[in-house]
Amino acid sequence: MFLAISGLLTEICSIKTDYFMDFPMFHLDWLNNRMLIAIIAIIHVMINHGLAVGFMPLITWLEQKGVKNSGREQITNLDWDNRIYNMMKVAFIITTTLGAMTGVGIWFSVALVSPTSIGSLIRVFYWAWFVEWLVFVTEVILIMIYFLTWKSSNTSLRAKLLHIRFGWFLSLFSWITMAIIVSILSFMMDPGNWNTQKSLLNGFTNPIYLPQLLFRTPTAMLVAGSFGMMLVTLFFKKGTDVRLKAVKYVSKWIILWAPISLLGAVIYYNAIPDAMTANMSTAVGTMDFNKYYDLMKYFILFGIASSLIMAILGVYKAKWIKSYIVLFPVLMAFGYLGFFERVREFVRKPYVIGGYMYSNLLLEEDYPVYQQFGLLKNATYTTVTEITPENKIEAGRNVFAIACSRCHTAQGVNSVVYVFERMYGIGKPLDINSMASYIPNMHNGRTYMPPFPGTQEESEALAAYIRNIQDTGDVLEGAQSEGVKVSELQNTQAVLTIKK
Repeated sequence: MFLAISGLLTEICSIKTDYFMDFPMFHLDWLNNRMLIAIIAIIHVMINHGLAVGFMPLITWLEQKGVKNSGREQITNLDWDNRIYNMMKVAFIITTTLGAMTGVGIWFSVALVSPTSIGSLIRVFYWAWFVEWLVFVTEVILIMIYFLTWKSSNTSLRAKLLHIRFGWFLSLFSWITMAIIVSILSFMMDPGNWNTQKSLLNGFTNPIYLPQLLFRTPTAMLVAGSFGMMLVTLFFKKGTDVRLKAVKYVSKWIILWAPISLLGAVIYYNAIPDAMTANMSTAVGTMDFNKYYDLMKYFILFGIASSLIMAILGVYKAKWIKSYIVLFPVLMAFGYLGFFERVREFVRKPYVIGGYMYSNLLLEEDYPVYQQFGLLKNATYTTVTEITPENKIEAGRNVFAIACSRCHTAQGVNSVVYVFERMYGIGKPLDINSMASYIPNMHNGRTYMPPFPGTQEESEALAAYIRNIQDTGDVLEGAQSEGVKVSELQNTQAVLTIKK
């Protein structure tokens, strides 16, 4: 029995992987699958960068200032130290709750919505991710030690200096975690020569890695400085010398990092491939947003400038810094970081991994097979393999689920019906023949969309399904609601028969 099962597994594993090209499709028709990932990822990055990578060195530096500016008989300025501790408490609570949940949420949502892409990334970056997890565990241990031993470290100068050293180690490990992950994020935008020389080193040292790291590092420091200024106005009593001193220190921090962040943004932008920068306006907003796209450049400048103006004001007129004055620069700083993160999530269309895997999770190298022999015949999870007049709507539904549903919905955000209604007229009945002719060529006009992977017959079925959605208001349910049906051509017995 054991030998028979082992033999069967060996046979299955030796089969060409193209037979198993997709996974059961998890789908949220009201939201949009990629939007789910983007929302979680943007929140996580703003917390990770602003309250971990940038905030930890700022807090450690401020703690160190308390020791340096203390009296001869003091270990540290206890009033200063207690207020810096309260600032750290805010960051500790947010990073260990919302930050941790969104970090896990990224893995969970990507595994549901984009399993093929995350599987490919794990294969390429397995050892990098392994190291990153070791660094991350160390970071968690360090932040627990740093926060929980803060009060007890004030018993002696030696203990306090050791505590500060833990803060600097925490800062370093937080940055290393980001530095490793950035290589994976930039790889998804431009793998460089990895497509010809498939190795971890080639993947890690992709063309966008250093430019993106140069942008993210100072931007994290800038966001942390703006957020830190907000906390200073909350935890330091108005009109006191200690508050004025804190405002000036944080202001100098912002003045240091703001111009470096702007320089990093310019270098990062110039490193992005031209094909992606051409899609930038759509990545930032929608097709309707194109005419306002140039305003986003001013938004970036204003985001940095608002923090810089606040910092200059803090150096020369520290008494003027109030919570309501700081609020706007803080929002602009986080918005600036979130804007770039949204662009990174969307700008790499039509790919999810540049030059390798399209955003519909189909490999670019497999397209000739799908376009010649049909998408449904090569799909693992489909209820239709041969299109007939009777099952055309159902066939189109399967094509839409495989080729379109990663980015589009039937009736929710980025509805495919709304996309075509904008082309042919809102409220007008969609013409099936026009859509069927347009679908195979849509990539030529909308380069941010992957080429259609199916045959002409499948494009006609898809057009019929889209018209049916318009008529009936039908909603596309995912595998989590409808269950899974394996294609009759792709079950184990059929595949083994083909192989023989």
